[in-house]
Amino acid sequence: MNKKQRKTYDDIFAEPIRRNIIWNDVVNLIKAIGGKVTQGNGSRVRFDLNNISLNIHSPHPQKELKRYQVKAIREFLINTGVDL
Repeated sequence: MNKKQRKTYDDIFAEPIRRNIIWNDVVNLIKAIGGKVTQGNGSRVRFDLNNISLNIHSPHPQKELKRYQVKAIREFLINTGVDL
C-alpha cells in the first residue's frame, strides 16, 4: 500500500465524514488490500474482500463520494477485518 492509498483509508474513517474522497482512489485502495472490484451494469460496482461483498453505485457525474457511500465503504472495511 502506498502513501496515497493510506491517506484514502484515513479519509474514509475521518470524522466528520469528508466530501472530497475520490471514487478511483477508493477502487485503488480496495485492490491494494487484496480486494476484487467487479463492474456491473451501469454504475453498479461490487467489492469483494475476505468473503464479504459490497454492492454500490459509483458516483456520477461527479467523482467524489457522497456521505452514504463513505459510510457504506467504512462499514464494509470494518466487516472485512481490515485494520491499517
